[in-house]
Amino acid sequence: MALGFGHLRLSSAAFWAMTPRELAAAVEVLGLGRGGPPERGALAALMQRYPDTDSMD
Repeated sequence: MALGFGHLRLSSAAFWAMTPRELAAAVEVLGLGRGGPPERGALAALMQRYPDTDSMD
């Protein structure tokens, strides 16, 4: 909603009428996308820092 109202300055009606594909296109044009998946090294570092644990003890 912040993107639609703040960055794109859409009316409520225009924002809620957008399809997800239209919203994704607007995000891409503004360069606000999430980017791709993490690189292998970054993923390995995250996995080491936050290992899976069995919390069902």
